[in-house]
Amino acid sequence: MAALRICTPGGAPDPRRSNLAAGSAVQLGPDLVGFSSWVLPISAGFAVDRRHPAGGVATCHGLLCAESGRRRIYPRASSVSGVVSSQEDGSSGESTVCVSDPPDDASFSGKMSSDLHRDMVGGLSSIARSFGGKKKGMKFRRRVQGGNKLARRSTPRRANGKSGEDRRIFLSDDDISAILSSVTDESSIDECNAVLIRLEKHNDKTALGFFEWMKVNGKLKGNAEAYHLALQAIAWKEDWETARQLLHEMVADSGCTLDARAFNGLIYVCAKRRLVDWGTKWFHMMLEREVQPNVSTIGMLMGLYQRTRNLLEAEFAFAKMRNCSIKCINAYSAMITLYTRSGLFAKSEEVINMMNYDEVVPDVENWLVRLNAYSQQGKMEEAELVLKSMVDEGIALDVVAYNTLITGYGKVSDMQKAMKVLNRLRRAGLAPDETTYRSMIEGFGRADKYKESILYYRKLRKSGFKPNASNFYTMINLLARHDDSEGAAEILEDMRAAGCQCSSIVTVLVRAYGSVGRMDKVLQILQACFYKKILFDATSCSILVTAFVQNSLIEEAMCVLCEKKWKDYDFEDNLYHILICSCKEAGCYDDAVRIYNQMPKSATYPNLRIYCSMIDVFSTMGRFTDAETLYLELKASSCVLDMIAYSVIVRMYIKAGRPEDACVALEDMKKQKEIVPDKYLFLDMLRTYQKCGLLEKLSDTYYWILKCQVELDEAMYNCIINCCGRALPVDELSRIFDEMIQQGHLANTVTLNVLLDIYGKAALFNRAEKVFLMARKQGLADIISYNTIIAAYAKNGDFRSMTYFVQRMQEAGFPVSLEAYNCMLDAYGKSGQLEEFDAVLQKMKMARCDFDHYTYNIMINIYGRRGWIEGVANVLAELKSRGGEPDLYSYNTLIKAYGIAKMPEDAVKLMQEMRIKGINADRVTYTNLIAALQRNENFLEAVKWSLWMKQTGVASTRA
Repeated sequence: MAALRICTPGGAPDPRRSNLAAGSAVQLGPDLVGFSSWVLPISAGFAVDRRHPAGGVATCHGLLCAESGRRRIYPRASSVSGVVSSQEDGSSGESTVCVSDPPDDASFSGKMSSDLHRDMVGGLSSIARSFGGKKKGMKFRRRVQGGNKLARRSTPRRANGKSGEDRRIFLSDDDISAILSSVTDESSIDECNAVLIRLEKHNDKTALGFFEWMKVNGKLKGNAEAYHLALQAIAWKEDWETARQLLHEMVADSGCTLDARAFNGLIYVCAKRRLVDWGTKWFHMMLEREVQPNVSTIGMLMGLYQRTRNLLEAEFAFAKMRNCSIKCINAYSAMITLYTRSGLFAKSEEVINMMNYDEVVPDVENWLVRLNAYSQQGKMEEAELVLKSMVDEGIALDVVAYNTLITGYGKVSDMQKAMKVLNRLRRAGLAPDETTYRSMIEGFGRADKYKESILYYRKLRKSGFKPNASNFYTMINLLARHDDSEGAAEILEDMRAAGCQCSSIVTVLVRAYGSVGRMDKVLQILQACFYKKILFDATSCSILVTAFVQNSLIEEAMCVLCEKKWKDYDFEDNLYHILICSCKEAGCYDDAVRIYNQMPKSATYPNLRIYCSMIDVFSTMGRFTDAETLYLELKASSCVLDMIAYSVIVRMYIKAGRPEDACVALEDMKKQKEIVPDKYLFLDMLRTYQKCGLLEKLSDTYYWILKCQVELDEAMYNCIINCCGRALPVDELSRIFDEMIQQGHLANTVTLNVLLDIYGKAALFNRAEKVFLMARKQGLADIISYNTIIAAYAKNGDFRSMTYFVQRMQEAGFPVSLEAYNCMLDAYGKSGQLEEFDAVLQKMKMARCDFDHYTYNIMINIYGRRGWIEGVANVLAELKSRGGEPDLYSYNTLIKAYGIAKMPEDAVKLMQEMRIKGINADRVTYTNLIAALQRNENFLEAVKWSLWMKQTGVASTRA
């Protein structure tokens, strides 16, 4: 938005601030002498009176300011022994004179040697010659010594860069020789300081060399002024370690007292070059040594923190300033600006209240900062009071003040009052500038006033001003909301004429029209202006096509893709991949297939990422044949599959219900030794191997996970226990479970049931009961949990525990399940407790349980063991009456029963019946039949069946 940017001390220059009121109290600081000021957006030099060399006083006879072809003279300032201060307002602000390069090593003894004198003169002369040519923007006026005539002189200047030079005033070689030759070891400290100041004005290297001479000849004892100049010279070189040593030497060797001026020169350089860390370090060192900061110290630091937006350090410096009872108006302005920029408006107002409490009189800049703080948060009553206070103080309001107020009313969408402020501006004899028009455009745009925004946009253009990026964005959004395609095309042309890149223009357009659901108008608008240029720009095309796809405008996207003029195969592949992924994420799988079919393809070098995405798309659509075709194309090409590709392929086969093919793909992956699965692929591997019953593969995968040090989360722990539980030793499984609990992860119901089953089958009932108790406490015990632990105790013959958990099952609100009844039937029957067996059968009938094959098989098995053929026949009859037929297990049990009952012929008939029904006999079937024949002394027949079993290969298979 075109919100007014208020420049406070430490802020960047704002050209709108050049027309300050004549009566404003501008606090002159170090930035006003010899540098471009952040307070006044002008180039400033100084006119120096050299008539007082002995005293080291340089008097500034006014600042010469170049602005729009005019020159202005601002209040005088003087430099006394390297300290700049105002002579007009009597302010106590101080600043060190800036110098440049640190010295090379040089030594002085007695009277200055002729070689060193020659070096100094040569150095100064060479600098003078190097900058002696006429350069635009590097001239300034100075008074000729002994006269009043102003002469123009081309001089170098110190820039803000590391190698910059300050504005210099050069003496002739004779003058330099006279200065250096006049110094002896008997010269006074004041005389040496005067020479040092004059040399520093010409060349830092020469000045620091002379400083070393002063040190050797004892001219630095108690001479703080010389140290100040040397510190400044070293600071420009950013030789901070040398500066630290010099501060120590200043106190320890020369007996000087540290004051603010010693640190100000260092902080000044840091402020100019935005060296926040070093500026802060020097300030903290200053405080640690109990050196009292002054106005210049605080002003430079707060300016540095404002420019770098370092709010934390600014708050610390501001608090120290108030504790030291220093009143730096620039610091208050900086804090208000920082808080306003950060949106901490309450704190901005606190600083304003502090300023009133501290009885600090605002200057023009501070009034404007206050005005901006209230306007930015929409507190326009307070902003109007600030404006009234400025008038009451006799400050002539400029366009900046009015613009700030207009911006504030625009933020609260009160454009009637904004118009009144604009009229007040005109009545005051001021002309609206570009900020005025920009603020009006933004305000009307925020208020959704379409016609008014267009009107002020055209006024802005007609006045010769240029819209900014915020204006363009506001206008495009307005035009999109009001469906003005012609106006949008006009704005787009203006954006291109202003130098905006095509990609940026397209981005703004699609966002604006996409937010109001009018993306279908975008292609028509672009075709009316610079659509052809977009077709040659890959970035713009990709932005446009992606927006179309995301808004389900596939036809428009296809049109752009067909008409594009750029050729970049890698970029094109990436674009198609993004489009396919966008369709996939939106669930538009048919659109993804359509885009893929239009994409240019390479049979030799297919794009792995695109193929993987399409395999996933086809898998989601259930088109597994198409997905597998793409996989086979990848395998046939020279493309090397990576871990992501195998993850997609394995998941495809899992979705297709083909875990065996997934295992084949995993074996292909393992051949590439460099592929290390991630957590998600490991999970898929475990699930695949579990479905295929590959216990050895599960064990290998588990130890591979440990070897790769994969971070185990809750899902991974549960999956490992669920899938690998029967493939790992029980002790290792217990270790995993204990580690999972210690890590604070929760086991799910399936995990707990797996553990119950494994511990129960291993007869580890103590562990099983602990797991069951945990499941009950966490509310995870389901009917399967009860069935599992009941089955474990039943198989072990622990009828008491079995009965106990049946009761707990009922108390938990679960009916006794058919599985639990079957377990009790089998346990009682095999143990010969037929009364209990019958009692369970009666309970099942009373509970109206529907018997399954397992129930009938148990009954057949128990009756057959007893030789109760009649009971077996009744069970078979009941089974058939309910529409059931004997299964393989039933026939095996019946054959065994007929053998026990000495009815081998009936057993052989059952074998024939199995053949008729298409039930393949297994090893148990043959074993039971052969045993029945042998028991009834039909040995020859038993041998025949034994040979037949071997011929069919059943003997080698497991039951």
